[in-house]
Amino acid sequence: MFHIGRKSVSSLPIYNLFFIKYKHSIDYSKVPVLLEDDLQEMHVRGSGPGGQKTNKTSNCVVLKHLPSGIVVKCHETRSLEENQKRARASLLTKLDNLLNGDHSIAAQLKALDVKKSISKSQKRNKLKILKDEWKQRENL
Repeated sequence: MFHIGRKSVSSLPIYNLFFIKYKHSIDYSKVPVLLEDDLQEMHVRGSGPGGQKTNKTSNCVVLKHLPSGIVVKCHETRSLEENQKRARASLLTKLDNLLNGDHSIAAQLKALDVKKSISKSQKRNKLKILKDEWKQRENL
């Protein structure tokens, strides 16, 4: 856990809610832990939509992981605290992909998605075959 002002943020990344049902089959044990000593955080001025507040305030977060050299820039919201949370989650995901490769959370979710799509296509093909056999029996 790391602290941003008064709020504490979990170090686990936020993933798509679609994969919540796969939570029990994903191995979270190899997810790296972000240490605040390993991070270099800078706040720069943002740009784009959001009006005068985003253009005049330094709410864009540039986060660098010193041991690996990964740099993440986050300017998704007008809030500095929210951008810090999202930058850390993004950095953790990238670090997990770099260190764990095929065993990273994103790779596991992708493998489950591929498995699910294969299962759906097999089921669809089986139903098509059964329907064709039924049509032949009924002479339709």
